[in-house]
Amino acid sequence: MTVRTFSIFLTLLLCSLCLHAQREPLVEVEPPYFIKSIDLIGTNQGDQFPLLQLGEPLRVTFDDINGDEADYYYKIVHCNYDWTPSNLAKAQYMRGMDNQRIINYENSFNTLQLYSNYRLTIPNQFTTLLLTGNYMLSIYDDEDELMFSRRFIVYENSIGVGAAVHRTRDLSTIEEDQLIQFEINASSLRLRNPERELKVAILQNYDWKTAIYNITPQYTLGTRFVYRYNTETSFPGGNEYLNFENKEIRGGNVSVASIELRDLYHNYLHTDITRAGQEYTFNPDINGDFLVNTIVGTDPSIEADYAFIHFSLQNFMDLTGSKVYVVGRFNNHAISEENQLFFNPETDMYEAQLLLKQGFYNYKYVVVNEKGEVDSSKISGSNFETENDYLIVVYFRRFGEIYDRVIGIGTTNSTVIKN
Repeated sequence: MTVRTFSIFLTLLLCSLCLHAQREPLVEVEPPYFIKSIDLIGTNQGDQFPLLQLGEPLRVTFDDINGDEADYYYKIVHCNYDWTPSNLAKAQYMRGMDNQRIINYENSFNTLQLYSNYRLTIPNQFTTLLLTGNYMLSIYDDEDELMFSRRFIVYENSIGVGAAVHRTRDLSTIEEDQLIQFEINASSLRLRNPERELKVAILQNYDWKTAIYNITPQYTLGTRFVYRYNTETSFPGGNEYLNFENKEIRGGNVSVASIELRDLYHNYLHTDITRAGQEYTFNPDINGDFLVNTIVGTDPSIEADYAFIHFSLQNFMDLTGSKVYVVGRFNNHAISEENQLFFNPETDMYEAQLLLKQGFYNYKYVVVNEKGEVDSSKISGSNFETENDYLIVVYFRRFGEIYDRVIGIGTTNSTVIKN
């Protein structure tokens, strides 16, 4: 092989590797220990995941507990349905530019834990999004090191989506699962091949880690596309989330058993028990969400303090080879050593402590087995009666187009379950 031939071969190989790398789906990266209280907020109050109509603002907030006013920058990537980066150039989906420094930040006021609170709004004077679709927002430090990344969606209202929650048709899981059936009314679109042009993603409580993909319409009625699967669109019902509130960091609060002041406040929660196998009991929750709040001051974003929250779980089932974690939207349902519970032989309980900002929090315990599989029902249990939110995201790519539009969303709740 000549030097020129080898050079051409090497170039083609590198190009092939680059193209393969571009097809890898982007995943949300969890932050280092000093980045806390990440929150992406859309227009609709109560939404845990930011769903924005084109032109609506996305608000991003987070804290740096180093409190040294570090510089952070944001980047935005447009993604396909499967969260692989689209083939669009930035100029095609963005007016202006990203990789801009976040200039709005304030230091905490009158708190034991010093921190800097950062705030970003998009669109802004530098960045305006032009297209609908999946987006990944990434935050970098001044050395271009990735701190964390989060998903959000920009959509248009071009179709109607009707959905309902049913009891599953699978008799083996009829007491535990919830089935989502829906239909899409696309009278404003001319679809030649709906099985290829239409795609959907179904989410329970806005959690992308358990989303259902690659579901095609079962049949068509004119311009209506019907999805009435019996098992393919079912989710474990799970159980209502546990919760605590510590907006009064020095006194009595919901689910806080005792309080101790060291360098920071330590809040000890009442011990939780394994709920698997118990009868379902309704307990109002916010489906895993959290809300920063304090009774001191008028701006919780900089006046809410941080406290070590002590979790304890009484469990008697055999968990040999498995690990227990506490999760919620406060940590993006992430599995990490920071939120792992460890067995304490002195108390005969699983225990963990997490540094969290004052407020109201939903949480639950999940188990990860030796294979790395997450079981959210082993400790909490699963019931078909559980109240859950469901989101249906509808994507459309016309023949010849190079990106997936988000043309509509549908929502439903399991408060009313149909047989």
